[in-house]
Amino acid sequence: MAQQVKLSPQFRRLCMQFSRILGGESEIEAGPVCFVTRMTNLKETILGRRTRSPLVQMQMFSFESLDSSGRALCLGETAVHQDQVNRLITNLRKRGIKVTAIHNHWLKENPRLMYMHWEAIMNPVVFAKRTKESIAFLG
Repeated sequence: MAQQVKLSPQFRRLCMQFSRILGGESEIEAGPVCFVTRMTNLKETILGRRTRSPLVQMQMFSFESLDSSGRALCLGETAVHQDQVNRLITNLRKRGIKVTAIHNHWLKENPRLMYMHWEAIMNPVVFAKRTKESIAFLG
């Protein structure tokens, strides 16, 4: 359960806007950190069994450490099919977002999944819009 955090009304509004742009559910964690989750519709099996686990299906986004100029540490993560990796890297990089990790989580999943993480210091609304544009092709 999230801790109660004393926040400015501006941070709450910004978190709600960030969440609306990304199409997910938001919560505010101690920090404060605006944390947004969104479920995908990946059709996966692991070890031959169908999975709908949030460990596979969930995309996660956050921002924190908001400064006086409106810029924050912004982070994103999603699972993608192996053949989507290069397109997502290209989409994020051309929008000024750094891809920081590409790795697997599971063995014997089908189709093959890779997990991607990205980051930027920018206005959270700009990050949310650029992320949404970058991942739009994932469906």
